Amino acid sequence: MPPLPLRADEPTGGTDPHPPVVDVVVPVHDEETDLEPCLRRLHRHLTEHLPYRFRITVAENASTDGTVDVAHRVAAELPGIEVLVLPEPGRGRALRTAWLGSDAPVLVYMDVDLSTDLAALLPLVAPLISGHSDLAIGTRLAPSSRVVRGAKREVISRSYNLLLRSTLATRLSDAQCGFKAIRADVAARLLPLVEDTGWFFDTELLVLAERSGLRIHEVPVDWVDDPDSRVDIVRTAKADVAGIVRMLRALTTGRLPLAELRSSLGRGPLADPVPGVPAGLVGQAVRFAGIGVLSTLAYLVLFVALRHVVDAQPANLVALLVTAVANTAANRRITFGIRGGPGAGRAQVQGLVVFVLGLVLTSGTLAVLHSLTDSPARSTELLLLVAANALATLLRFLLLRGWVFRTPAPATAPEPAVPAMETIR
Repeated sequence: MPPLPLRADEPTGGTDPHPPVVDVVVPVHDEETDLEPCLRRLHRHLTEHLPYRFRITVAENASTDGTVDVAHRVAAELPGIEVLVLPEPGRGRALRTAWLGSDAPVLVYMDVDLSTDLAALLPLVAPLISGHSDLAIGTRLAPSSRVVRGAKREVISRSYNLLLRSTLATRLSDAQCGFKAIRADVAARLLPLVEDTGWFFDTELLVLAERSGLRIHEVPVDWVDDPDSRVDIVRTAKADVAGIVRMLRALTTGRLPLAELRSSLGRGPLADPVPGVPAGLVGQAVRFAGIGVLSTLAYLVLFVALRHVVDAQPANLVALLVTAVANTAANRRITFGIRGGPGAGRAQVQGLVVFVLGLVLTSGTLAVLHSLTDSPARSTELLLLVAANALATLLRFLLLRGWVFRTPAPATAPEPAVPAMETIR
């Protein structure tokens, strides 16, 4: 795509034939009091500090006061402001309509109260314009963020983001900050899959983007709470919980085309890993160790329980076999990130071969112990089995990584094409 013409002295708007690089969408509903100061402050900041052609889009959704009249009056006075009037309410619906209808390659959303310091706007959009990232979000929960708000809203915000991390396994620190940006090509692919039309809209979008392998840039922000916020916290919380449940169901049933999105939008693996350091080794070792601890505990519980009814060798065989099957399945999914049915049976067969190694080590340890003494103490049996299991676990990790779950190095996937953009400086 050829470079986009940027503003020289004025923002885009009116009859200007050149599209903007950045389209800042402000969704509003019954905001006749706050809208005008918001637009004037935002327009002044963009004109003075943003080195790209811009547009401000007021996405008015079913207001019952004078919001539409205020928007049209300010738009007639300031260049580069457009008004989109929608008959139905809903922040998510307004953003989807405005973003999908925009001709700008970078799309921004911010709340009308402008609680976020606008100095964070350029750091928000710069990674998208350069092609470094696919989405960008402001975060109030980063260590370097500066936030002024009451204890109630602080607890609610942190609790909500903790709930998201524990249920939807997102790694994002602040999903609900009203300060976000997305590349238009990414929005065109993801927005049709986002079902929510209200406050859960951007959370759903972010989780979908994260699961699709897209890069999300987080920008620490300065944020001052709006004491006149009219968000119904209880109703919004209920809607958010319903949205989380719906997304969990969609992710569990495979209704979302995540594999297709990852292959077409997600970023490919690094072409040249550090020589001698296999990619992901540290993370895999940590996850394997955690699973190994749980497997060892389960093994010991089973061994002790069976030891009351059978001899040591049969108890060891059954306990090790049961935990080996569960261990292979857990490592396949959690440690090495392999999902789906294909290859699961083969992995279990190979895992049982690895299991034989552990059986030889532990059974051999028991055989040596019982050859030295006729009635060894139960504590001695357990101590030697733990030591033998530790050695077997190390060898198991090496064999699982290098043989059972080894995959050929994938071809380097091309990075998504990003329109070239020039600054005016």
